[in-house]
Amino acid sequence: MRQIILDTETTGIDPKEGHRLIEIGAVEMINRRLTGRTYHQYVNPERLIDAEAIGVHGITDERVANEPVFAEIADAFWDFIKGAQLVIHNAPFDVGFIDHEFGLINPGRANPLGPVADHCAILDTLKLAREKHPGQRNNLDALCKRYDIDNGHRVLHGALLDAEILGDVYLAMTGGQTALGLDVIEEGDGEEGGIVGVRRLRADRPRLVTPGLSALELERHSAWCEEIRGKADECLFDRLSIDALVSLDSASLDSRGNRGDDA
Repeated sequence: MRQIILDTETTGIDPKEGHRLIEIGAVEMINRRLTGRTYHQYVNPERLIDAEAIGVHGITDERVANEPVFAEIADAFWDFIKGAQLVIHNAPFDVGFIDHEFGLINPGRANPLGPVADHCAILDTLKLAREKHPGQRNNLDALCKRYDIDNGHRVLHGALLDAEILGDVYLAMTGGQTALGLDVIEEGDGEEGGIVGVRRLRADRPRLVTPGLSALELERHSAWCEEIRGKADECLFDRLSIDALVSLDSASLDSRGNRGDDA
Protein backbone atom coordinates (compact mmCIF):
# COMPACT_ATOMS: atom_id res chain seq x y z
CA MET A 1 0.00 0.00 0.00
CA ARG A 2 1.44 3.35 -1.04
CA GLN A 3 0.87 6.26 1.34
CA ILE A 4 2.03 9.86 1.14
CA ILE A 5 2.43 11.73 4.43
CA LEU A 6 1.76 15.33 3.48
CA ASP A 7 1.82 18.82 4.94
CA THR A 8 1.56 22.33 3.55
CA GLU A 9 2.25 25.89 4.65
CA THR A 10 0.13 28.79 3.42
CA THR A 11 -0.15 32.57 3.33
CA GLY A 12 -3.16 32.48 5.66
CA ILE A 13 -6.11 30.47 6.86
CA ASP A 14 -8.75 30.47 4.12
CA PRO A 15 -8.27 29.98 0.36
CA LYS A 16 -11.69 31.57 -0.18
CA GLU A 17 -10.09 34.82 0.99
CA GLY A 18 -7.38 34.50 -1.64
CA HIS A 19 -4.76 32.75 0.45
CA ARG A 20 -2.33 30.45 -1.34
CA LEU A 21 0.14 27.62 -0.80
CA ILE A 22 3.77 28.58 -0.16
CA GLU A 23 5.32 25.21 0.79
CA ILE A 24 4.54 21.54 0.20
CA GLY A 25 6.31 18.68 1.97
CA ALA A 26 5.57 14.98 1.50
CA VAL A 27 7.23 11.66 2.30
CA GLU A 28 6.46 8.30 0.72
CA MET A 29 5.59 5.18 2.71
CA ILE A 30 4.97 1.74 1.19
CA ASN A 31 3.56 -1.06 3.35
CA ARG A 32 4.20 1.13 6.41
CA ARG A 33 7.88 1.59 5.63
CA LEU A 34 9.36 4.97 4.74
CA THR A 35 11.02 4.59 1.34
CA GLY A 36 13.25 7.67 1.49
CA ARG A 37 11.41 9.32 -1.43
CA THR A 38 10.24 12.83 -0.64
CA TYR A 39 8.67 15.80 -2.37
CA HIS A 40 9.52 19.29 -1.14
CA GLN A 41 8.78 22.55 -2.88
CA TYR A 42 8.49 26.22 -1.94
CA VAL A 43 5.93 28.12 -4.03
CA ASN A 44 5.62 31.77 -4.97
CA PRO A 45 2.04 32.60 -3.90
CA GLU A 46 1.85 35.75 -6.00
CA ARG A 47 0.57 37.65 -2.98
CA LEU A 48 1.79 38.78 0.45
CA ILE A 49 1.95 36.39 3.41
CA ASP A 50 -0.03 37.33 6.53
CA ALA A 51 2.09 38.36 9.51
CA GLU A 52 0.29 35.81 11.70
CA ALA A 53 1.20 33.04 9.27
CA ILE A 54 4.86 34.12 9.22
CA GLY A 55 4.81 33.86 13.01
CA VAL A 56 3.80 30.19 12.69
CA HIS A 57 6.03 28.92 9.89
CA GLY A 58 8.70 31.62 9.56
CA ILE A 59 8.45 31.79 5.76
CA THR A 60 8.71 35.38 4.53
CA ASP A 61 7.71 37.07 1.28
CA GLU A 62 11.40 37.42 0.41
CA ARG A 63 11.98 33.68 0.92
CA VAL A 64 9.45 32.67 -1.75
CA ALA A 65 9.75 35.63 -4.12
CA ASN A 66 11.97 33.74 -6.56
CA GLU A 67 10.32 30.33 -6.22
CA PRO A 68 8.17 28.86 -9.04
CA VAL A 69 4.46 29.56 -9.05
CA PHE A 70 2.11 26.64 -8.47
CA ALA A 71 1.30 26.18 -12.16
CA GLU A 72 4.98 25.40 -12.80
CA ILE A 73 5.20 22.62 -10.21
CA ALA A 74 1.64 21.26 -10.36
CA ASP A 75 2.32 18.31 -12.68
CA ALA A 76 5.34 17.04 -10.73
CA PHE A 77 3.44 17.35 -7.45
CA TRP A 78 0.39 15.58 -8.90
CA ASP A 79 2.53 12.73 -10.21
CA PHE A 80 3.96 12.24 -6.71
CA ILE A 81 0.62 11.99 -4.90
CA LYS A 82 -1.79 10.59 -7.51
CA GLY A 83 -3.27 7.21 -6.60
CA ALA A 84 -1.79 7.12 -3.08
CA GLN A 85 -3.51 7.32 0.27
CA LEU A 86 -2.75 10.77 1.65
CA VAL A 87 -2.09 10.90 5.39
CA ILE A 88 -2.63 14.47 6.55
CA HIS A 89 -3.15 16.12 9.95
CA ASN A 90 -6.33 18.20 9.61
CA ALA A 91 -6.78 17.03 6.03
CA PRO A 92 -9.66 19.38 5.05
CA PHE A 93 -7.32 22.36 5.46
CA ASP A 94 -4.50 21.05 3.24
CA VAL A 95 -6.75 19.37 0.69
CA GLY A 96 -8.85 22.53 0.46
CA PHE A 97 -5.77 24.59 -0.42
CA ILE A 98 -4.47 22.02 -2.91
CA ASP A 99 -7.83 21.77 -4.69
CA HIS A 100 -8.02 25.57 -4.74
CA GLU A 101 -4.61 25.76 -6.44
CA PHE A 102 -5.63 23.15 -9.01
CA GLY A 103 -8.84 25.06 -9.63
CA LEU A 104 -6.89 28.22 -10.42
CA ILE A 105 -4.77 26.57 -13.12
CA ASN A 106 -7.24 24.07 -14.60
CA PRO A 107 -9.16 26.43 -16.92
CA GLY A 108 -7.72 25.97 -20.39
CA ARG A 109 -5.67 22.88 -19.45
CA ALA A 110 -6.06 19.81 -21.65
CA ASN A 111 -5.50 17.60 -18.57
CA PRO A 112 -7.19 19.17 -15.52
CA LEU A 113 -5.73 18.09 -12.17
CA GLY A 114 -7.70 17.04 -9.09
CA PRO A 115 -9.91 17.13 -7.20
CA VAL A 116 -7.69 15.28 -4.75
CA ALA A 117 -10.44 13.11 -3.26
CA ASP A 118 -11.33 11.77 -6.73
CA HIS A 119 -7.85 10.32 -7.22
CA CYS A 120 -6.49 9.69 -3.72
CA ALA A 121 -7.80 8.14 -0.53
CA ILE A 122 -7.49 10.56 2.38
CA LEU A 123 -6.75 9.69 5.98
CA ASP A 124 -7.10 12.55 8.47
CA THR A 125 -4.82 11.85 11.45
CA LEU A 126 -6.44 14.66 13.45
CA LYS A 127 -9.80 12.89 13.15
CA LEU A 128 -8.11 9.60 14.04
CA ALA A 129 -6.40 11.14 17.07
CA ARG A 130 -9.65 12.67 18.33
CA GLU A 131 -11.32 9.26 18.10
CA LYS A 132 -8.46 7.61 20.02
CA HIS A 133 -7.95 10.41 22.54
CA PRO A 134 -11.27 12.25 23.00
CA GLY A 135 -11.17 15.42 25.05
CA GLN A 136 -7.38 15.75 24.82
CA ARG A 137 -5.10 18.03 22.84
CA ASN A 138 -4.34 16.38 19.53
CA ASN A 139 -2.11 18.80 17.67
CA LEU A 140 1.17 17.43 16.33
CA ASP A 141 3.26 18.60 19.30
CA ALA A 142 0.83 17.02 21.80
CA LEU A 143 0.84 13.74 19.88
CA CYS A 144 4.64 13.71 19.78
CA LYS A 145 4.68 14.06 23.56
CA ARG A 146 1.98 11.39 24.01
CA TYR A 147 3.80 8.87 21.82
CA ASP A 148 7.31 9.80 22.99
CA ILE A 149 8.44 11.03 19.57
CA ASP A 150 11.39 13.44 19.49
CA ASN A 151 10.40 16.73 17.86
CA GLY A 152 12.96 18.87 19.65
CA HIS A 153 14.28 20.13 16.29
CA ARG A 154 10.82 21.56 15.48
CA VAL A 155 10.90 25.23 16.47
CA LEU A 156 8.78 26.59 13.63
CA HIS A 157 6.39 24.69 11.39
CA GLY A 158 7.91 23.47 8.13
CA ALA A 159 6.06 21.31 5.63
CA LEU A 160 8.67 18.60 5.06
CA LEU A 161 9.73 18.41 8.71
CA ASP A 162 6.10 18.23 9.82
CA ALA A 163 5.40 15.49 7.26
CA GLU A 164 8.34 13.45 8.55
CA ILE A 165 7.19 13.86 12.17
CA LEU A 166 3.60 13.05 11.21
CA GLY A 167 4.85 9.81 9.65
CA ASP A 168 6.28 8.75 13.03
CA VAL A 169 3.08 9.81 14.81
CA TYR A 170 0.88 7.93 12.35
CA LEU A 171 2.87 4.71 12.77
CA ALA A 172 2.70 5.03 16.55
CA MET A 173 -1.04 5.71 16.54
CA THR A 174 -1.79 2.76 14.29
CA GLY A 175 0.29 0.10 15.97
CA GLY A 176 3.89 0.82 15.06
CA GLN A 177 5.98 -0.09 12.05
CA THR A 178 4.95 -3.55 10.93
CA ALA A 179 7.42 -4.21 8.13
CA LEU A 180 10.35 -5.74 9.97
CA GLY A 181 11.91 -7.71 7.15
CA LEU A 182 10.19 -11.00 7.98
CA ASP A 183 8.49 -13.01 5.26
CA VAL A 184 4.89 -12.14 4.44
CA ILE A 185 2.91 -15.37 4.42
CA GLU A 186 -0.62 -14.01 4.72
CA GLU A 187 -2.42 -10.90 3.65
CA GLY A 188 -5.62 -9.31 4.88
CA ASP A 189 -7.57 -6.09 4.71
CA GLY A 190 -5.86 -3.28 6.59
CA GLU A 191 -7.61 -1.10 9.12
CA GLU A 192 -7.95 1.71 6.58
CA GLY A 193 -8.83 -0.51 3.63
CA GLY A 194 -5.29 -1.23 2.41
CA ILE A 195 -3.40 -4.52 2.38
CA VAL A 196 -1.30 -5.22 5.43
CA GLY A 197 1.04 -8.20 5.51
CA VAL A 198 0.88 -10.56 8.49
CA ARG A 199 4.52 -11.36 9.08
CA ARG A 200 5.64 -14.54 10.80
CA LEU A 201 8.93 -16.42 11.06
CA ARG A 202 9.45 -18.99 8.29
CA ALA A 203 8.69 -22.58 9.29
CA ASP A 204 11.83 -23.76 7.48
CA ARG A 205 14.16 -21.32 9.25
CA PRO A 206 17.39 -22.80 10.71
CA ARG A 207 17.09 -24.20 14.23
CA LEU A 208 18.46 -22.18 17.08
CA VAL A 209 21.95 -23.28 18.03
CA THR A 210 22.08 -24.90 21.48
CA PRO A 211 25.46 -24.47 23.20
CA GLY A 212 27.19 -27.74 24.17
CA LEU A 213 28.51 -28.53 27.65
CA SER A 214 32.09 -27.63 28.46
CA ALA A 215 34.47 -30.01 30.25
CA LEU A 216 34.11 -27.97 33.44
CA GLU A 217 30.30 -28.13 33.22
CA LEU A 218 30.43 -31.91 32.72
CA GLU A 219 32.72 -32.22 35.74
CA ARG A 220 30.38 -30.14 37.92
CA HIS A 221 27.39 -32.11 36.65
CA SER A 222 29.09 -35.38 37.57
CA ALA A 223 29.83 -34.10 41.08
CA TRP A 224 26.25 -32.93 41.48
CA CYS A 225 24.92 -36.36 40.40
CA GLU A 226 27.26 -38.04 42.90
CA GLU A 227 25.83 -35.85 45.64
CA ILE A 228 22.30 -36.87 44.63
CA ARG A 229 23.25 -40.56 44.69
CA GLY A 230 24.36 -40.18 48.29
CA LYS A 231 20.94 -38.81 49.29
CA ALA A 232 18.51 -40.76 47.06
CA ASP A 233 17.92 -44.26 45.77
CA GLU A 234 18.40 -43.16 42.17
CA CYS A 235 19.73 -40.22 40.13
CA LEU A 236 17.54 -39.80 37.08
CA PHE A 237 20.46 -38.44 35.10
CA ASP A 238 22.00 -41.93 35.25
CA ARG A 239 19.38 -42.96 32.70
CA LEU A 240 21.06 -40.67 30.14
CA SER A 241 24.41 -41.28 28.54
CA ILE A 242 26.92 -38.45 28.45
CA ASP A 243 26.46 -38.26 24.66
CA ALA A 244 22.71 -37.83 25.09
CA LEU A 245 23.28 -35.16 27.74
CA VAL A 246 25.60 -33.18 25.48
CA SER A 247 23.23 -33.40 22.52
CA LEU A 248 20.20 -31.96 24.32
CA ASP A 249 18.79 -29.37 21.90
CA SER A 250 16.27 -26.59 22.00
CA ALA A 251 13.38 -29.09 21.90
CA SER A 252 14.09 -29.85 25.58
CA LEU A 253 13.93 -26.17 26.57
CA ASP A 254 10.79 -24.54 27.90
CA SER A 255 9.36 -21.33 26.51
CA ARG A 256 11.66 -19.25 28.74
CA GLY A 257 14.78 -20.93 27.41
CA ASN A 258 15.29 -23.10 30.55
CA ARG A 259 15.58 -26.87 30.64
CA GLY A 260 12.40 -28.48 31.85
CA ASP A 261 12.11 -30.53 35.04
CA ASP A 262 12.18 -33.79 33.09
CA ALA A 263 15.45 -33.05 31.28
